Amino acid sequence: MTGLLAAAGAWLPPGLSFRDPVAFWLLLAVPLAILFRVARERLGEGALTVPTLAAAARCRPTWRVRFRHVPFVLALLGFAGLVVALARPRLGLERTESWTEGVDIVVALDASGSMAAEDFKPKNRFFVAKGAVRSFVEGRPHDRIGLLTFAGRSRTVAPLTTDRTMVLTQLQALKLGDQGDGTAIGMALGNALSRLKPSRAKSKVVVVVTDGGNNAGEIDPDTAAGIAKALGVRVYTIGVGSGDAEVEIPVQMKDPVTGRITEQRVRAKVDVDEALLQRIADKTGARFFRATDAAGLNQIFSAIDQMEKSEIKTATFTRWREIFPGVLLPSAVCLALAGLLSAFVFPVVPR
Repeated sequence: MTGLLAAAGAWLPPGLSFRDPVAFWLLLAVPLAILFRVARERLGEGALTVPTLAAAARCRPTWRVRFRHVPFVLALLGFAGLVVALARPRLGLERTESWTEGVDIVVALDASGSMAAEDFKPKNRFFVAKGAVRSFVEGRPHDRIGLLTFAGRSRTVAPLTTDRTMVLTQLQALKLGDQGDGTAIGMALGNALSRLKPSRAKSKVVVVVTDGGNNAGEIDPDTAAGIAKALGVRVYTIGVGSGDAEVEIPVQMKDPVTGRITEQRVRAKVDVDEALLQRIADKTGARFFRATDAAGLNQIFSAIDQMEKSEIKTATFTRWREIFPGVLLPSAVCLALAGLLSAFVFPVVPR
């Protein structure tokens, strides 16, 4: 019986189940009743004798004879319906809730003039870094992400939010040189920590992308790293640069006489302070990465994405709606109709 119910489950409407399926064992009485009825009919036919063929031709069956099985069929249907009602059919209305013990992440992107270096293709370091950050943000749908840019100063362009569209729009609008000259890594880290301090997230992370060393700002990077450690914030640092002695950087030059601004290309050496970035990462329990090309930078962000996974939990609630009254009523009608037909239309005549 269990196997039959399992096979029938494939044909049942979604969400339909039975609270007391053991009641279906009573359906075994249906084939037994049919066998008993057939045996009884055959015994009755054997007791009937017909004297001649002419007399048999005159004994045409009436409509009562033709439809004499109707009360029996109705009784079987009514009985089967009662069994189904006893099994307590019900519809389950499922509702799944999910919540996330997510990660709060602040990305600090260096926007100093040296990020215009064209050793990263297809355009420059800043263009490639923005693309890598975009992919990273798009791949974190369950986390709150903030964005800040820094050079000589630091500015928050997107607070911690789950609004991906807003973050990506602000990222697209970032330009080089908006935050003055220099590289204030300590200021950027301090700004990021001020955003994360009120956070109650299970995991708090800062990702610093820079191609230089700290040479501006009032906050010492090592001091900021100590504060990050105290707050339980992991700081991943990414040093950007091909490692060449000199790189070509387009520079905007203003003619002192005419006032016209022209773009000139200069070759300059930009040193990434790997020792500083390594100290910051080590002190906060994170990692330092070195990106020497566009592919490497994207791989680094993918690695950070794998290391900082959100924990997504789901819970399913089922609310049951009993539907046995819809089966019980027609079953009762069938049984009542079978009784009435047997009593008044197809009465049993004793032999």
